Order: sequence, then C-alpha cells, then structure tokens
Amino acid sequence: MAMAAPLFEVVNDPFEAPLIDLGRKVLEVQNLTKAYQQEKLVLDGISFELRAGEFVAVVGRSGAGKSTLLHTLNGTIPATSGHILNVHTDLTTDDVLSMNRKELRNWRTHCGMIFQDFCLVPRLDVISNVLLGRLSFTSTFKSLLKVFSDKDRAEAIELLKWLNMLPYALQRAENLSGGQQQRVAICRAMMQKPKILLADEPVASLDPKNTVRIMEALQKVASDGVGVMVNLHSIELVQQYCTRVIGLAKGRVIYDGHPSGLNEQILNQLYGDEIDQVS
Repeated sequence: MAMAAPLFEVVNDPFEAPLIDLGRKVLEVQNLTKAYQQEKLVLDGISFELRAGEFVAVVGRSGAGKSTLLHTLNGTIPATSGHILNVHTDLTTDDVLSMNRKELRNWRTHCGMIFQDFCLVPRLDVISNVLLGRLSFTSTFKSLLKVFSDKDRAEAIELLKWLNMLPYALQRAENLSGGQQQRVAICRAMMQKPKILLADEPVASLDPKNTVRIMEALQKVASDGVGVMVNLHSIELVQQYCTRVIGLAKGRVIYDGHPSGLNEQILNQLYGDEIDQVS
C-alpha cells in the first residue's frame, strides 16, 4: 500500500545512528504472565521477540491485555512470572523481572514509553518537558534548576523542529492541543535515545490529521533502528504503517505476523462481537 505523503519535513535528522544493527534482536519475552487476582490472568503465557527497526502493533478488544503488556515490558507494572530479557549488543541478556530499583530506572531509559494521556508537566514549558527525557543522564539538583548542557538543548531543539513544535518551545504544555502534547511526548521519549519505544494508545484521542503526524513520527523512529511497539484500535492504521502485528485475546497471543495476514477469521477471534467497531 502506498504511504501517505508526509505532513512535515525533517529539517535535520535529530537521531544519532543507533549502535545496533537493523534487525538485531533487542528484546525477548518468554512465557510472560500477569495476574491481578489469584486465578484471573491478564497476560497468559505470552512469548515473542522484538527486533531493531520493527514497528509492531499490538491489537485486540478492550481488556485483552494490551496496555498491561506494554507497562509490564517497561517495568511500571510487575509481572507475575516469565522472563523479559533485555538483549545487549554482545547478545548477553538481563531479565527485567529480576532488576532492582536502580536497574529498572536504567531499563526505562533504554525502553521509552509514550502514554495516551501524554504525562507532560502542565506548568512547564515545552522545551523543559522535552529536556526531562535527559533526567537519567543528569543530577537531580541540576534537573530541578533546569540546568542542561548545550548539547542536550541543541538536541531538544532539533527534535522540536522535526515535529514542527519549535514555535511552541516556550509555551506551557497545558496550553497545547492533544496532538501537540503527544508530539512533545515523543520528543521527550527520544531524548532518552531508547533502543525500544512503547506507545500506549498514542492516537486514541486525536483527530485524523494529528493521527497521521504521530503515526509517521513513530514510523520514522522505527526506520532509524528503534524497536517500536504500539497499542492500536484501528486495523487500517496497522495495515498502513506497521511492519508486524501481535493480536491478543484474553491475554494470549492469537496472531503474530504481517498485517496482511489479518483475515476475517483472525479478526473474529480477536474482536468477536466488537469487530464492527474496528476501522
């Protein structure tokens, strides 16, 4: 399918070349489970691999476990059992489920997260919100005083240029539209220089124009060597932008493959009587 014409021009590529080979495995999930109650599994034995440069959609009806999966991968929700293996460039691994608090903070730097409700600091200006993506790389004292290096500020400016948000750099985040706030959230996540980027329903509350902007931005991130996973409701968006789709039903993987393989039978398994609501 032909790609939509970009709505914005990349003034200067703000991403440094990743220190990973395109297609290299960056994450391995083994038999992951999450139970909020003793016998109620939200995630039920999920296994998959994520590779650098993939743009993976996670789909399924409400309650299928999509958001829980992403938050578990990021370490913001503890898993019940299984393994989430961070794969290093030398192919050694460490398990997110075994990490202590300090190690988890470091993991979340490499595994960035974009939220449906943006999670910006409303009273801070846009460029300060973007620079918060460097918190893991500077002292708490300096960050409280908003003391960041010239290099960090230059990178923040390039990211804002990339998503046409530089004119809003000194505006408070609370004064932006939803689409603008989501673009700022992407810039903040990319300031972390993550090898994995997770996005939890990033376009759910956006109009069509901003939806295209956000999807094209995430597609660009993946093309630069970051493994991207995004929860989506729209099968049309999945087929237009994503290179792979993982379909969940009742916490289990029903489908893992190319979006073109989402036939009527699989969609019925994934959505049941909600299939008419999937665009």
